[in-house]
Amino acid sequence: MNRRFLAATILCGSLTATLSAQSPKGTTAADTAATAAVTRDPRTSAYLIGPEDILDIQVWKNIELSRTVPVRPDGKVSLPLVNDIQAAGLTPNQLREELTMRLAEYVPAPEVAVIVREVHSVKVAVMGAVRIPGRYEVKSPATVLELIAQAQGLTDFASRDHIVVIRQNGAGTIRVPFNYRRVANGSEPDNFFVRAGDIIFVP
Repeated sequence: MNRRFLAATILCGSLTATLSAQSPKGTTAADTAATAAVTRDPRTSAYLIGPEDILDIQVWKNIELSRTVPVRPDGKVSLPLVNDIQAAGLTPNQLREELTMRLAEYVPAPEVAVIVREVHSVKVAVMGAVRIPGRYEVKSPATVLELIAQAQGLTDFASRDHIVVIRQNGAGTIRVPFNYRRVANGSEPDNFFVRAGDIIFVP
């Protein structure tokens, strides 16, 4: 029994040391994941196509192949000759390159343009103690505070110190704290940008 306890103690100590070496002093693995999740600024990142977006796909001097198409819930679009092709998760330029390669089998030197006509894929839910809870479409880069404002602000009984953003991060889900008081006092770094699929929960 004592040997098992000693082995477990040594293993725990080793894991703790490894995590400490990988994370800055005073932070936890959860802190690191939360920080990584809010660092991307959508204003400086290429737009990724998502389900329900409307795309203009134009093939130069080929009206028959040009289309305005919606991105299906499975992330694909349907086009003549190429049939179904994955669009969600790609930038417009990446989709253009993929279409050019696929169409080259049928059309000599195709010139393809991909334009995002309408954005419908970025939706954020605002729940809890806000005046108008709901699911909101985000047409341009927006912060957590802006989404709370779209929900007509907090109720009188809202817990301003315990607001969290529930966010998909890879295969898992993380809870990112949102410091409403700091943001209200002018702290810009605490007012991070929302992402598609975020859930803002105000207890």
